Amino acid sequence: MSRVYNFSAGPAMLPQVVLERAREEMLDWHGSGMSVMEMSHRGKEFMSIAEKASADLRELMAIPETHEILFLQGGASSQFAMVPMNLLRGKQRADYINTGAWSKKAIAEAKRYCEVNVAASSEASNFTTVPPQESWQLSEDAAYVHYTPNETIGGVEFPFIPETGDVPLVADMSSTILSRPLDVSRFGVIYAGAQKNIGPAGLTVVIVRKDLMGETLDGTPTMFDYKVHADNGSMSNTPPTYSWYLAGLVFALLKEQGGLQKMAEINKRKSDKLYAAIDASDFYRNPVDPACRSWMNVPFTLADAKLDATFLEEAKAAGLTTLKGHRSVGGMRASIYNAMPEAGVDALVAFMADFEQRHG
Repeated sequence: MSRVYNFSAGPAMLPQVVLERAREEMLDWHGSGMSVMEMSHRGKEFMSIAEKASADLRELMAIPETHEILFLQGGASSQFAMVPMNLLRGKQRADYINTGAWSKKAIAEAKRYCEVNVAASSEASNFTTVPPQESWQLSEDAAYVHYTPNETIGGVEFPFIPETGDVPLVADMSSTILSRPLDVSRFGVIYAGAQKNIGPAGLTVVIVRKDLMGETLDGTPTMFDYKVHADNGSMSNTPPTYSWYLAGLVFALLKEQGGLQKMAEINKRKSDKLYAAIDASDFYRNPVDPACRSWMNVPFTLADAKLDATFLEEAKAAGLTTLKGHRSVGGMRASIYNAMPEAGVDALVAFMADFEQRHG
């Protein structure tokens, strides 16, 4: 059976060479006689895997020594609580920017722990753009500023990194991490669920500035304390070892392929091709402000929604899967993360043109 082009928003496709490497090492990792799934997380074999993954990620993202890298569980959604628990540090308020579904979830969870000031929102435009920073109403006493650089569902992406002065900037980068170079020093916390650009579901990467750790809210569970995880090398409890191992294979591959600058060039080219196909047609439409279009998640609708089911059925038959849009948005959505080869986008563009010719 041949592999399909999987446009899922997550869990998303992984590089085939990584899957093949994992298959080769499934029963016996480097002569250990064990699968990585069977290893003690404190054994020398897995410790070497973990240390290399962390070092490779630090090199890839140019993460400064001022920041700790944590490999955790609980998904990005657990970070909606962990961020205020760790970063309020005696303050009562935090600023949030609302640009879509994931921003709203983060805001709702933060309200359990502090006063939330929604400093800017694009809800009035149905989340099709990003509010310009000059319109933001930031608090003078905010503990941090939280935003979602890329809204996976709506396909809206920040074209800039916010300026927040001395107030720590927090970002949910689940769907954009590793897609391009990034100045990590500008952030207090970056967190990301793995299942889009890093590896399989089950792992969450958190990059946190060291000076922001160690002063949690009263009653914070031990496993929600960043410093506990940092002090224990992300092994205060048994970590998601196999997901960590696969993430490490992805990090190593990205280094071999030229790093994040090379990925940025490829990702920009892929998204430009798909948006060009949409914009050149009256049959397809993308609702997002062109200045704020996502490189990673491209939603689009058909001129006649009655054709949606036919489009999805025929696309699947052509080896183009998981293109159905989120139920809250409708239409289609193509998620084109790092592991989606350019040939997959080319195949989708060709299919879209053929479908329009036959049904338009």
